[in-house]
Amino acid sequence: MSLERVNRTLMYVVLIVLAIVYLVPVYVMLITSVKGLNEITLDKMWALPEYFNLKGYQEAFKKLIPNLTNSFLLAIPATLLSSLLGSLNGYILSKWKFRGSNLLFSLMLFGMFIPYQSILIPLIQFLQSIKLYNTIPGLILVHVVYGLPICTLMFRNFYVGIPTEVLESGKIDGTGFFGIYRYIIIPLSLTGFVVVGIWQFTSVWNEFLFAVTLTTQKQQPIMVALQNLSGSQIVQWNVQMAGAILAALPTLLVYIFLSKYFIRGLLAGSIKG
Repeated sequence: MSLERVNRTLMYVVLIVLAIVYLVPVYVMLITSVKGLNEITLDKMWALPEYFNLKGYQEAFKKLIPNLTNSFLLAIPATLLSSLLGSLNGYILSKWKFRGSNLLFSLMLFGMFIPYQSILIPLIQFLQSIKLYNTIPGLILVHVVYGLPICTLMFRNFYVGIPTEVLESGKIDGTGFFGIYRYIIIPLSLTGFVVVGIWQFTSVWNEFLFAVTLTTQKQQPIMVALQNLSGSQIVQWNVQMAGAILAALPTLLVYIFLSKYFIRGLLAGSIKG
C-alpha cells in the first residue's frame, strides 16, 4: 500500500470520527424527542426509545406555532429587504464610483463591529418614539439596518467580478441606472442573492438578543419561545428537544435545497479570469 493511500485512508478515518463526535448531540436530541417522559433518564440517554412517542412534537408545536408564525413574518421580509438594499448598495459602490464612496463603504462596514449590547437602550427609545417597539415591523427594521453592512459587502465583492464592459454596453444602448440594475445586474446576481439570502435568513431566524429585548410574549420569535418551553417544576426534555428540532427545521431545509447554489455563489468572483 502506497504512502499516499495510507494518508488518504487515515484522513477519512479522522473525518469519520470527527463527524460522529459532531453528530452525537444531534442523535441524543432526535431520540429524546420521540421518547416518553418516563424514558428520559441519564442511564437511558443513549438508548433508543421503546416506542416512538410523538406527544413531545404535538405539545411543542401547539405551544410554538404562534411564535413560529412570528419568525416567518420577521425573517422573510427582513431577508428580502436586506438583500435588495444590499444589492443596490453593492451595485453603486462597485460600479458607480463617486467622491467619498470608499469612505462611505468603510463607515458601513464599521457597523458590523458595533456590539448589539452597546446600542440596546437608545434603540429601544428610538423604536418607542416611532411607535414600533414591541412590533414585528420594528424588529424587521432593526434586522434590515444591522444586516445592511454584511449584505453590502457580499454584493460588492460579487459585483466587482462583473466586467465593466457589460454595463458600458447598456449605457450605449440608452439604459439608465435602474435599467442596468434591472436588466443586467439582477439576472447576473441570482447566485449572489441566494448566498446573501441564506446568510441573512439564518442570522435573523437564530437571533435572540433583539428578539428578547424588543418584543414581549405575543410578538416574540420562536427562538425566544423555545427558552420558555421548560416548565417551572420539571423540564420536559422530550418537548424541549422536539421544539429545538422544529425551530431548526426551516434553516435546515433552506440549506438542504439551496446548498449547491450557496457554494456556487461563494465561489463566484473568487477566481478571476
